Amino acid sequence: MLSLLLAAAFATLSGLATAHTGAETEHTQEPFVGWTKDDLDAKWGTDWGFSGISTFAHLPHTRCLQHPDTPYDIAILGAPFDTAVSYRPGARFGPRAIRAASARQTSFRGYNPRAALNPYREWATVIDCGDIPITPFDNALALRQMTEAFTNLAFSRAPRESVESGVEYRRKPKLLTLGGDHSIALPTLRALNKVYGNVAVVHFDAHLDTWHPAKYPSAWVDPDNPNEQSFFTHGTMFWVAHNESLILENKSVHAGLRTRLSGIEDNEDDTAQGWVRIACDDIDDLGAAGVAKQILDHVGTETPVYLSIDIDVIDPGLAPGTGTPEPGGWTTRELIRVLRGIEGLNVVGADIVEVAPAYDGVGETTALAAAQVGFEVLTSMVKRGMGEDGKGGMKVRDEL
Repeated sequence: MLSLLLAAAFATLSGLATAHTGAETEHTQEPFVGWTKDDLDAKWGTDWGFSGISTFAHLPHTRCLQHPDTPYDIAILGAPFDTAVSYRPGARFGPRAIRAASARQTSFRGYNPRAALNPYREWATVIDCGDIPITPFDNALALRQMTEAFTNLAFSRAPRESVESGVEYRRKPKLLTLGGDHSIALPTLRALNKVYGNVAVVHFDAHLDTWHPAKYPSAWVDPDNPNEQSFFTHGTMFWVAHNESLILENKSVHAGLRTRLSGIEDNEDDTAQGWVRIACDDIDDLGAAGVAKQILDHVGTETPVYLSIDIDVIDPGLAPGTGTPEPGGWTTRELIRVLRGIEGLNVVGADIVEVAPAYDGVGETTALAAAQVGFEVLTSMVKRGMGEDGKGGMKVRDEL
């Protein structure tokens, strides 16, 4: 009898357990919010500043060099190269550091009050194209890789086209490149030349970067041989670009200069190459608005411009993570104010270079400054590209 009672009790408990398990199974199959794409995006499609894969400002990522049909208006591209430096290496880690420092930039909180727009939610398709995989072993090969990469991307397609009075205007996509040392400007200028012809350069830097390679003395190279691999450095690339007729003469500007020179002939050589110089100290007399006005007056607002920003234009007390620091530079705020003041320039490409995080502090101040500079440059690109309809749609400027 007892055995029968125990068997009955066991059967009852087994049934209850089965029923409970079935109820649980049934309950978990019931959607919490829903299974539509909108539901899933609402639940899981947003990152906090501290979450997600590290792209610039949490932008969508595509390896654009592998997927050349990817359309975009503006792309972030990393150029992790630093074997053309004359002092401290480490800028190959710059793209990674700047992306990490941009983590607090998000599309849902990207509104820029000074421009009254959110560059990540306006007309432009902005993406992160990843990095160029550049060899660290052979500078000649590295230069070839970068030239080919920038040239291929220069001919990418933008997603929007506009027709006005029977004429089709096709947007030209733009790149904001994260260096890397400053020598990456040379392959970029080569690529831009194939699309725009010669361009003006607006160059923020403590250094001229127009030096003849022989300014770095060596008995091992022929100073009259322009094909010497050692001629390609982060202090000579604009000299090489001038010799290749890539830069518009009498339209290009340096700003923030304060380095030591070999002699007055360095400035004379720079002038002969068609540059105008704005010294770092000039900001004390002119103010940020005055510096910006000098740049705009000299370059104009229709000239195609390559904007090249060496982070060492900022004082190393505020941006120590760089390869050739020069004391007595601008504050981060002064640089940003000048950049905001030249938003009317026709920028067709830009770079932020020489961020070397190994020399940065624990607060990542250099990378943070570079990420904010990137945000300002993107804002100005997007604002410049907005047509009369405010959406980058009609009366699209041909340079875009």
